[in-house]
Amino acid sequence: MPARRETLTRAAIVDAAFDLADASGVAALSMRRVGQAVGVEAMSLYHHVANKDDLLDAIVDRIFADFGTASPEVDWRTSMHDRAHAARRVLRAHPWAVGLVDSRPNAGPATLAHHDSVIGALRAGGFSIADTGHAFALLDSFIYGFSSQSANLPFDDHRSAEAVAEGLIHPLPTDVFPHLVEFATQHVLKPGWDFEDEFEFGLELILGGLERLLSAKRRP
Repeated sequence: MPARRETLTRAAIVDAAFDLADASGVAALSMRRVGQAVGVEAMSLYHHVANKDDLLDAIVDRIFADFGTASPEVDWRTSMHDRAHAARRVLRAHPWAVGLVDSRPNAGPATLAHHDSVIGALRAGGFSIADTGHAFALLDSFIYGFSSQSANLPFDDHRSAEAVAEGLIHPLPTDVFPHLVEFATQHVLKPGWDFEDEFEFGLELILGGLERLLSAKRRP
Protein backbone atom coordinates (compact mmCIF):
# COMPACT_ATOMS: atom_id res chain seq x y z
CA MET A 1 0.00 0.00 0.00
CA PRO A 2 2.73 2.62 0.76
CA ALA A 3 4.31 2.05 -2.65
CA ARG A 4 0.91 2.53 -4.31
CA ARG A 5 0.41 5.79 -2.42
CA GLU A 6 3.79 7.15 -3.62
CA THR A 7 2.77 6.66 -7.25
CA LEU A 8 -0.68 8.12 -6.79
CA THR A 9 -1.20 11.54 -8.40
CA ARG A 10 -4.00 14.06 -8.63
CA ALA A 11 -4.20 13.42 -12.38
CA ALA A 12 -4.62 9.68 -11.82
CA ILE A 13 -7.42 10.32 -9.32
CA VAL A 14 -9.20 12.65 -11.76
CA ASP A 15 -8.82 10.07 -14.54
CA ALA A 16 -10.35 7.38 -12.33
CA ALA A 17 -13.24 9.64 -11.33
CA PHE A 18 -13.78 10.49 -14.98
CA ASP A 19 -13.96 6.80 -15.91
CA LEU A 20 -16.40 6.11 -13.07
CA ALA A 21 -18.62 8.97 -14.22
CA ASP A 22 -18.57 7.57 -17.76
CA ALA A 23 -19.57 4.16 -16.43
CA SER A 24 -22.16 5.10 -13.81
CA GLY A 25 -22.88 8.83 -13.99
CA VAL A 26 -21.53 11.62 -11.85
CA ALA A 27 -24.16 11.04 -9.15
CA ALA A 28 -22.56 7.67 -8.44
CA LEU A 29 -19.15 9.19 -7.68
CA SER A 30 -17.89 8.82 -4.14
CA MET A 31 -14.45 9.10 -2.62
CA ARG A 32 -14.69 5.45 -1.60
CA ARG A 33 -15.39 4.29 -5.15
CA VAL A 34 -12.62 6.47 -6.58
CA GLY A 35 -10.24 5.09 -3.97
CA GLN A 36 -11.17 1.55 -4.94
CA ALA A 37 -10.58 2.39 -8.59
CA VAL A 38 -7.01 3.53 -7.94
CA GLY A 39 -6.28 0.85 -5.35
CA VAL A 40 -6.13 2.90 -2.15
CA GLU A 41 -8.31 3.69 0.84
CA ALA A 42 -10.46 6.78 0.40
CA MET A 43 -8.44 8.66 3.03
CA SER A 44 -5.34 8.43 0.83
CA LEU A 45 -7.05 10.53 -1.81
CA TYR A 46 -7.03 13.55 0.48
CA HIS A 47 -3.29 13.90 0.01
CA HIS A 48 -4.11 14.99 -3.55
CA VAL A 49 -7.69 16.34 -3.53
CA ALA A 50 -9.14 18.37 -0.69
CA ASN A 51 -12.62 16.80 -0.84
CA LYS A 52 -15.27 15.66 -3.28
CA ASP A 53 -16.02 19.24 -4.33
CA ASP A 54 -12.37 19.70 -5.24
CA LEU A 55 -12.55 16.50 -7.27
CA LEU A 56 -15.66 17.67 -9.12
CA ASP A 57 -13.95 20.99 -9.87
CA ALA A 58 -11.00 19.06 -11.31
CA ILE A 59 -13.32 16.93 -13.44
CA VAL A 60 -14.95 20.04 -14.88
CA ASP A 61 -11.55 21.50 -15.63
CA ARG A 62 -10.69 18.30 -17.48
CA ILE A 63 -13.86 18.74 -19.56
CA PHE A 64 -12.88 22.27 -20.51
CA ALA A 65 -9.37 21.11 -21.31
CA ASP A 66 -10.95 18.67 -23.77
CA PHE A 67 -13.04 21.51 -25.22
CA GLY A 68 -9.80 23.26 -26.09
CA THR A 69 -9.54 26.99 -26.67
CA ALA A 70 -10.92 29.26 -29.36
CA SER A 71 -8.35 29.78 -32.08
CA PRO A 72 -6.98 33.34 -32.45
CA GLU A 73 -5.71 32.51 -35.96
CA VAL A 74 -9.08 32.36 -37.72
CA ASP A 75 -12.04 34.72 -37.96
CA TRP A 76 -14.45 34.84 -35.03
CA ARG A 77 -17.22 32.91 -36.81
CA THR A 78 -14.96 30.00 -37.74
CA SER A 79 -13.50 30.03 -34.24
CA MET A 80 -16.94 29.90 -32.60
CA HIS A 81 -18.12 27.23 -35.04
CA ASP A 82 -15.12 25.00 -34.35
CA ARG A 83 -15.28 25.60 -30.60
CA ALA A 84 -19.01 24.72 -30.52
CA HIS A 85 -18.42 21.45 -32.36
CA ALA A 86 -15.47 20.58 -30.12
CA ALA A 87 -17.65 21.11 -27.05
CA ARG A 88 -20.48 19.12 -28.62
CA ARG A 89 -18.17 16.17 -29.32
CA VAL A 90 -16.95 16.13 -25.72
CA LEU A 91 -20.45 16.41 -24.24
CA ARG A 92 -21.77 13.75 -26.57
CA ALA A 93 -19.03 11.40 -25.39
CA HIS A 94 -19.63 12.31 -21.73
CA PRO A 95 -23.32 13.24 -21.39
CA TRP A 96 -23.11 13.27 -17.58
CA ALA A 97 -20.98 16.41 -17.86
CA VAL A 98 -23.77 18.54 -19.36
CA GLY A 99 -25.28 19.43 -16.00
CA LEU A 100 -21.90 19.82 -14.34
CA VAL A 101 -19.89 22.20 -16.52
CA ASP A 102 -21.54 25.41 -15.36
CA SER A 103 -22.38 24.31 -11.81
CA ARG A 104 -18.97 24.51 -10.17
CA PRO A 105 -17.97 27.77 -8.40
CA ASN A 106 -14.20 27.26 -8.59
CA ALA A 107 -12.84 27.49 -12.13
CA GLY A 108 -9.59 25.68 -12.87
CA PRO A 109 -6.84 26.80 -15.25
CA ALA A 110 -8.22 25.03 -18.32
CA THR A 111 -11.68 26.48 -17.69
CA LEU A 112 -10.28 29.99 -17.33
CA ALA A 113 -8.13 29.59 -20.45
CA HIS A 114 -11.14 28.38 -22.42
CA HIS A 115 -13.37 31.25 -21.32
CA ASP A 116 -10.63 33.82 -21.91
CA SER A 117 -10.03 32.53 -25.43
CA VAL A 118 -13.72 32.67 -26.36
CA ILE A 119 -14.02 36.23 -25.07
CA GLY A 120 -10.80 37.14 -26.83
CA ALA A 121 -11.94 35.70 -30.16
CA LEU A 122 -15.23 37.60 -30.01
CA ARG A 123 -13.54 40.85 -28.99
CA ALA A 124 -10.98 40.46 -31.79
CA GLY A 125 -13.88 39.94 -34.17
CA GLY A 126 -15.27 43.36 -33.30
CA PHE A 127 -17.93 42.56 -30.70
CA SER A 128 -18.41 45.06 -27.90
CA ILE A 129 -18.04 43.93 -24.32
CA ALA A 130 -21.83 43.73 -23.93
CA ASP A 131 -22.37 41.90 -27.23
CA THR A 132 -19.55 39.51 -26.38
CA GLY A 133 -21.48 38.62 -23.25
CA HIS A 134 -24.67 38.14 -25.26
CA ALA A 135 -22.91 35.97 -27.85
CA PHE A 136 -21.10 33.83 -25.27
CA ALA A 137 -24.29 33.21 -23.28
CA LEU A 138 -26.33 32.43 -26.41
CA LEU A 139 -23.79 29.99 -27.80
CA ASP A 140 -23.33 28.18 -24.50
CA SER A 141 -27.08 27.98 -23.94
CA PHE A 142 -27.46 26.36 -27.34
CA ILE A 143 -24.51 23.96 -26.93
CA TYR A 144 -25.49 22.81 -23.45
CA GLY A 145 -29.22 22.85 -24.16
CA PHE A 146 -28.86 20.77 -27.32
CA SER A 147 -26.51 18.37 -25.54
CA SER A 148 -28.96 17.96 -22.67
CA GLN A 149 -31.87 17.34 -25.01
CA SER A 150 -29.86 14.88 -27.09
CA ALA A 151 -28.70 12.98 -24.00
CA ASN A 152 -32.32 12.49 -22.89
CA LEU A 153 -33.83 11.38 -26.18
CA PRO A 154 -35.35 7.88 -26.17
CA PHE A 155 -33.13 6.84 -29.08
CA ASP A 156 -29.46 7.05 -30.01
CA ASP A 157 -29.33 6.25 -33.72
CA HIS A 158 -31.54 6.25 -36.81
CA ARG A 159 -32.66 2.66 -36.30
CA SER A 160 -33.88 3.27 -32.76
CA ALA A 161 -35.38 6.62 -33.81
CA GLU A 162 -37.39 4.79 -36.46
CA ALA A 163 -38.65 2.34 -33.86
CA VAL A 164 -39.70 5.15 -31.52
CA ALA A 165 -41.37 7.14 -34.31
CA GLU A 166 -43.22 4.13 -35.66
CA GLY A 167 -44.36 3.14 -32.19
CA LEU A 168 -45.61 6.67 -31.65
CA ILE A 169 -47.48 7.25 -34.89
CA HIS A 170 -48.86 3.76 -35.47
CA PRO A 171 -51.79 4.14 -33.06
CA LEU A 172 -52.42 7.80 -33.91
CA PRO A 173 -55.38 8.68 -36.14
CA THR A 174 -54.15 10.88 -38.99
CA ASP A 175 -57.27 13.05 -38.90
CA VAL A 176 -56.67 13.94 -35.22
CA PHE A 177 -52.88 14.47 -35.31
CA PRO A 178 -52.17 15.25 -38.97
CA HIS A 179 -49.09 17.40 -38.41
CA LEU A 180 -47.40 14.99 -36.00
CA VAL A 181 -47.96 12.06 -38.35
CA GLU A 182 -46.75 14.10 -41.32
CA PHE A 183 -43.61 15.19 -39.45
CA ALA A 184 -42.75 11.66 -38.40
CA THR A 185 -43.39 10.04 -41.78
CA GLN A 186 -42.02 12.81 -44.00
CA HIS A 187 -39.02 13.77 -41.85
CA VAL A 188 -37.95 11.47 -39.00
CA LEU A 189 -38.55 8.24 -40.91
CA LYS A 190 -36.77 9.43 -44.05
CA PRO A 191 -33.52 7.54 -44.79
CA GLY A 192 -30.48 9.34 -43.41
CA TRP A 193 -32.31 11.47 -40.85
CA ASP A 194 -30.10 12.16 -37.86
CA PHE A 195 -31.08 14.37 -34.94
CA GLU A 196 -27.44 15.40 -34.61
CA ASP A 197 -27.74 17.33 -37.89
CA GLU A 198 -29.99 19.78 -36.06
CA PHE A 199 -26.94 20.99 -34.13
CA GLU A 200 -25.24 22.38 -37.23
CA PHE A 201 -28.52 23.92 -38.45
CA GLY A 202 -29.13 25.73 -35.17
CA LEU A 203 -25.51 26.79 -34.77
CA GLU A 204 -25.44 28.34 -38.23
CA LEU A 205 -28.63 30.28 -37.48
CA ILE A 206 -27.08 31.67 -34.31
CA LEU A 207 -23.76 32.54 -35.95
CA GLY A 208 -25.60 34.17 -38.85
CA GLY A 209 -27.65 36.25 -36.42
CA LEU A 210 -24.54 37.32 -34.53
CA GLU A 211 -22.87 38.25 -37.81
CA ARG A 212 -25.83 40.43 -38.76
CA LEU A 213 -25.73 42.05 -35.32
CA LEU A 214 -22.04 42.82 -35.74
CA SER A 215 -22.59 44.25 -39.22
CA ALA A 216 -25.43 46.46 -38.02
CA LYS A 217 -23.29 47.84 -35.19
CA ARG A 218 -20.51 48.68 -37.66
CA ARG A 219 -22.73 50.73 -39.97
CA PRO A 220 -22.24 54.50 -39.67
